[in-house]
Amino acid sequence: MLKRIAWALLAFLLVATLAFYAVGGRPGVLLLFVKYVMHQQYAPTQEVRWQAGPDQPVATRRPPNVVLIVADDLGINDITHYGGGIAGGKVPTPHIDSIAQQGVDFRNGYSGNATCAPSRAAMMTGRYATRFGFEFTPTPKQFMKAVTGMSAADQLHKPLYHPERESELIPYEDMGLPTSEITLAKLLQGANYHTVHLGKWHLGDNPQFRSYNHGFTESLSHLHGASMFLPTKDPNVVNAMQDFDPIDKFLWAAEPWAVRFKDGAPFQPPKYMTDYLTDEAVKVVEANKNRPFFLYLAYNAPHTPLQATREDYDALSFIPDHTMRVYAAMIRSLDRNIGRVLRSLKDQGVDDNTLVIFTSDNGGAHYIGLEGLNSPYRGWKATFFEGGIHVPFFMRWPGQIPKDTQVTAPVSHFDIFATAAAAAGQKPPTDRSIDGVNLLPFIKGEAPGRPHDVLFWRTDQYVTVRAGDWKLQVSQMPKKNWLFNLANDPTEKINLADKEPERLAALQAQLAEWSKSQRKPLWPSLGAAAIAIDHSLKQPSKATDEYIYYSN
Repeated sequence: MLKRIAWALLAFLLVATLAFYAVGGRPGVLLLFVKYVMHQQYAPTQEVRWQAGPDQPVATRRPPNVVLIVADDLGINDITHYGGGIAGGKVPTPHIDSIAQQGVDFRNGYSGNATCAPSRAAMMTGRYATRFGFEFTPTPKQFMKAVTGMSAADQLHKPLYHPERESELIPYEDMGLPTSEITLAKLLQGANYHTVHLGKWHLGDNPQFRSYNHGFTESLSHLHGASMFLPTKDPNVVNAMQDFDPIDKFLWAAEPWAVRFKDGAPFQPPKYMTDYLTDEAVKVVEANKNRPFFLYLAYNAPHTPLQATREDYDALSFIPDHTMRVYAAMIRSLDRNIGRVLRSLKDQGVDDNTLVIFTSDNGGAHYIGLEGLNSPYRGWKATFFEGGIHVPFFMRWPGQIPKDTQVTAPVSHFDIFATAAAAAGQKPPTDRSIDGVNLLPFIKGEAPGRPHDVLFWRTDQYVTVRAGDWKLQVSQMPKKNWLFNLANDPTEKINLADKEPERLAALQAQLAEWSKSQRKPLWPSLGAAAIAIDHSLKQPSKATDEYIYYSN
């Protein structure tokens, strides 16, 4: 027994020491990792028993099922639907592409925000997340201190930390979607839908904020905003670590690897996370084939840490770059698994009565170190350039949405709420402002005009408006205005701010007026990082770079 305790203590000290040096030898950060290591006492794999629906269909005609599939940090050029694709289009994504081909492709689909959690809050509520104060992605203070304390030596613009804001901070676990909000799950649950959440949540970690208290009857959830796909030393995994990325260092050191069923104890999944979530999604479809269901399938792929199965990695031997090969293998896995979900709908005989929605929470991330993820658009996740917020956005509903339909008018993540509600025969709440609209009439050509004349985004002192085909970004760090005519310049190459002073002033006034209707953030941003618009974090910064500071 003593020998076992000694070995456990030695292992603990070794991991803690590695974590300490991974973040630059900062004692305060060491304590954070000690906390993580000591909390990684996860239970072994356990079987999830999903509630079984009736043996026979509940009615001859019933409202459609809704399946919302969300990828994490998927770049618009990661899929082959638009003629490109990861690794020069050599890794096809036929199953993701098929959702657009068999339904509608919103060619100007926008995320609710440029980072994950506010986008997901918009999807779930049908509202600007800033309308109820969910402006920043939940992050612990120690994490922000860690990642802002590290930066590559060749980066010109160092991260910022705001200690003066700490007095307004709330506990990390309480950084959640307000319980007063009505989610799509809660709305559909009230209409006798069986509601299930799988995967990423990131809208609050205390029990009152978890998905099962926001309208999901059942949930199999990641513990935090990010998760490993397999343990680092698993013989079936191939890892790609980014030594220039502080977030990556944090994840590898912490190695979060567990899921939670409802409010049970965390346990280890039995296999690669994307495969596992799909296995469970297929079981959910089978269990609920005879009653209306809403499935929110929130994959964490292809978010870092970059980890592929050895099988997928080996299948892409024609890709010479190791990081690109791992990332492409993750895309390959994601597409294959989405195909399994689509096939399960057919196998269970519910395909024709299911509205399938696919999107990504935001654009591809610069900190992966791969160029072109959002091509042809400029910018990355954490910017309001098109590369950060212009995302794949597809819907498929056989018999209700015509095949190969394109909608070119701008739409947003928060439209998912009103569209799914309308498909289910439900009306959005009338006691609050709902920013999203039902897209079905626009898809069918039954509604005139555009779903939205104006769309807004805000994160701290960085705000953006798209009004018609004009788009204005206003940054305070650096203090700069970017004004683009997207009709003529969809990739935002020509800044017209100096040439269009009257239009600039009018759009600034629209931004100011809209901000009055938004709420003060529920918690402050403690840190900000510089994001180069035109290259990844792996490339050295140059004095000529255009950049913005994005707060979190």
